[in-house]
Amino acid sequence: MNESASVVVFPAIFAKNKKTLLISNIKKILKIHNQQFGKIRMDDDVITIEANDPVFASASINNLYGIEQVSIARCVENKFNDVVSTIAKIGTNLLLRGEIFKVKVDGHSFGYLPKDVEIAATGTLIEKVIDLECRPGSDMKYDKLIHCHLTRKNAYISIFLEKGHGGVPYNSQGEKMLCCIYDELSAISCLETIKQGFDVRILICYNTNANLMELVKITNRILPRLVQTDIILDFCKVTIKHNTGKSMQQKTLLLTAILSEIARKCKIQRISLSLSPIIFPIWLIEQNLNMISKNNLKPWIALAGIDSALLDTARDIGLGKYLSRLEKYGLLKFSQKKQDLSKMVQNAIESHKSITIKIGQNNVHDILDLLNQ
Repeated sequence: MNESASVVVFPAIFAKNKKTLLISNIKKILKIHNQQFGKIRMDDDVITIEANDPVFASASINNLYGIEQVSIARCVENKFNDVVSTIAKIGTNLLLRGEIFKVKVDGHSFGYLPKDVEIAATGTLIEKVIDLECRPGSDMKYDKLIHCHLTRKNAYISIFLEKGHGGVPYNSQGEKMLCCIYDELSAISCLETIKQGFDVRILICYNTNANLMELVKITNRILPRLVQTDIILDFCKVTIKHNTGKSMQQKTLLLTAILSEIARKCKIQRISLSLSPIIFPIWLIEQNLNMISKNNLKPWIALAGIDSALLDTARDIGLGKYLSRLEKYGLLKFSQKKQDLSKMVQNAIESHKSITIKIGQNNVHDILDLLNQ
C-alpha cells in the first residue's frame, strides 16, 4: 500500500469537459499560495496532485470553481482485497468512540461491484472497531463518511473529504466581464459571474469611508476565486445611501451608467449586472439592459433564475451576518418614475481610480493604502 496521501479533485459535472483548464487553474492557485507540488495527473475522471502539504494544498485548491469535491486520500491498486483492507485500516484510524460511520464506494470496478466493496469493508470495519462501540449508519445518518473512489487502475480512500463550490473553471468562457460591488447582493452576483467561468474585473462603488472599508472586506473574500497574482481593482464614489425601493431603483440605473462608462474606458465589452427577476421588476431590468445596449456593450445577468440559493452562496464567502439584509430585498417596492442621473454619473466617473494589488495576507490594508496614495 502507498502510505503517502495525495490530493484528489473531483471535477463538477459541467467541468468534466474542461479538465485541462481546471488543471491549469490548480497549478496557478498552488503557485499563488506558495504550495510545493509534484506531478498532477488525470486518472479517469479525477485529478490527482502530489503535494508537499496535502492539507494546505487541498484548502487552496478548494477556492476554485469547477470542483465537486476535494479529498486527501490514500491510493492503492484497484484490487478487491487491497481496497477492502485499506478502507478498514483508514476507518479504524478515523473513528472515535461511539461514532456512526458510513462506507461509500463509487466509480469503476471490474469483476465486482462497488456495492460489494461497501459490504465487505463495512463488515471488516465493524470487527475492527467493536471495542470502540462504533456502528454502521445509513445514507442519511452517520458521523463519519469513509469514501472510496475507484478508477480503472486505482482506488482512492479519503482521509478527509470536502465539498467543492461547483460551477466551471475560471476563464473557461474566455471572456472579460466587468462587475460592480456595492452591497451584499452585488458581491454575490460577482461571485456567480466568476462561477460561470468569466474573467472578472471588479469595480467597487462606495459612498463613505466606512462603506468603503466594508466593501473592501467583502471583496477580499472574492479575490481568492480569481486565479491571478496581480489584480486590478477600480473604485468610484457615489452619493446614494439608503436601501429603500426608490433608492435601490435609482442606484441600479446609476451604477449601470457608471459601469458602461468604465467598461468603455477599460475596453471591456461585457457587463455583469447584479439584478435578478426574482427581486427586481422586469421593466427595471429592461431599462438597465437597454442602457448597456445603447452603449454598444453586452449585458449579462448572473443571478437570472437564482432564488434562495443566493443565501447559500452568501454563506460560502462568509457573508452570513448579512443574510438579514439580503432577505429585505424581497420587501422592496419600485416606481416607474424617471430620474435624471447624469450629474451623479459625472461626479462618480471623476472620482474613478484604478489600483493593482498582489494577492497576499494583507489585501485589505494594501488596497486601502494604495487608494490613499
